[in-house]
Amino acid sequence: MTVIAIDGTFASGKGTLARRLSVHYELPHLDTGKLYRAAAKIVLDNAGNFDDIEACTKAARDVKADCLDDPVLKSGPVGAAASKIAVHPEVREALLDFQREFAAGGAVMDGRDIGTVICPDADVKLFIDAKPEERAARRHAELTGYGEKITFETVLEQLKERDHRDAYRAEAPLKIATDAHLIDTTNLSIERAFVAAVKVIDAVLAVKTAKH
Repeated sequence: MTVIAIDGTFASGKGTLARRLSVHYELPHLDTGKLYRAAAKIVLDNAGNFDDIEACTKAARDVKADCLDDPVLKSGPVGAAASKIAVHPEVREALLDFQREFAAGGAVMDGRDIGTVICPDADVKLFIDAKPEERAARRHAELTGYGEKITFETVLEQLKERDHRDAYRAEAPLKIATDAHLIDTTNLSIERAFVAAVKVIDAVLAVKTAKH
């Protein structure tokens, strides 16, 4: 029944880390950002307007688990659209039950408001971050790897805009939970970030076990 909440900035490596941790601890994993991407894709497919709260909320309600493996969800346009749809409280409310039900049996959850809103009582909370330039470089490499033609400067600008939207939205803004452990991945390889996270998680779980 262990719940590990992993929040962090865009392209900080939290998704890759969460997948590694889910395997290590034999827990199911949910990338909650994919829920917003899936909802955003529905709006895009319908040529909708992201200022139309009703349409965005309906799209969120239409998201199903089998939609989350669509490769197009990783694309730049869908990623940018996801942060636009996520600003609506009605959209976040529509996706709340899906996330909490997934976590109920124990899980590794990654997103932007897991430790603060979705699973405030999670057993372990991590916050993953890295400098904007490093995150932009990672995202640029990912997008060009998919065949998208985009400059590093454009990616960096979009990333900073997204950071601002995430941090200053009215509903569930991105912030570090008071009991979260910060891991800065700017100068860490995936393996070193994984080792650092396991060290934190094992320590926290050991303390909780000792108390019981």
